[in-house]
Amino acid sequence: MTDKGVRPPHLAAVLVGEDPASKTYVASKEKDSRGVGFTSSVYRYPENTTEKELLDVVNFLNNDPEVDGFIVQLPLPKHIDENKIINAINPDKDVDGFHPVNVGKMVLGMPTFLPATPYGIQTLLQRAGIETQGKHCVVIGRSNIVGTPMAIMLSRNAKDANCTVTLCHSRTQNLAEITRQADILVAAIGKRHFVTEDMVKDGAVVVDVGIHRVEDPTNPKGYYITGDVDFEHVAPKCQAITPVPGGVGVMTRVSLLLNTMTAYRNNIISI
Repeated sequence: MTDKGVRPPHLAAVLVGEDPASKTYVASKEKDSRGVGFTSSVYRYPENTTEKELLDVVNFLNNDPEVDGFIVQLPLPKHIDENKIINAINPDKDVDGFHPVNVGKMVLGMPTFLPATPYGIQTLLQRAGIETQGKHCVVIGRSNIVGTPMAIMLSRNAKDANCTVTLCHSRTQNLAEITRQADILVAAIGKRHFVTEDMVKDGAVVVDVGIHRVEDPTNPKGYYITGDVDFEHVAPKCQAITPVPGGVGVMTRVSLLLNTMTAYRNNIISI
């Protein structure tokens, strides 16, 4: 595109505070953007940034015609209302897919920006040739970012969906009994090694959304990364399973780029 004299897509990120995981994630997004030729901008602000100051930044990015899409990295400091910030983002630039307008369109099956992690998981299942039609999918975790949209997307009447979906959470009774019924099990509960081998049936497809940093002085980095699934013991039972790291996290980042490309094309057409 740039060889033809057209400006590249522009993805911006807003980072408030010094959360290590958020800083790592934003750095990865910046690297990904540059790797595919996108323009990347990161707006960094201190922990004590006020809600009013952050809303001013969002308004600035909403009105910058050179920015096609942007994200405000979550979580935000506790003195800032995350919902107020998300609601202030222009839905046409909301490449995270968190704005109520885009969530509503997702629920109705209308074209929109899909939340990046569920979008990545659905793409991964499709590219890996995993059959979803008529399969029983169990999702553990009901967050607005992963669990709930994942359940909705996999239940839709579409060729890469059409699952019968059970959405489980912390109050679900007889959880292991339900997860053992799953043809596709999506673990997004945020608890390290929560899913054990007795919770998974033979031949299941397991998608591990969790990411946990565990201190380990024997590791050169001083820590290792693991997921919500006890990979070592669960993997032998599976038809397919995603690793942590190197699985869902990569797909989330790719999906953000895909959403940005869509925003870019919409923006160029409107201009």
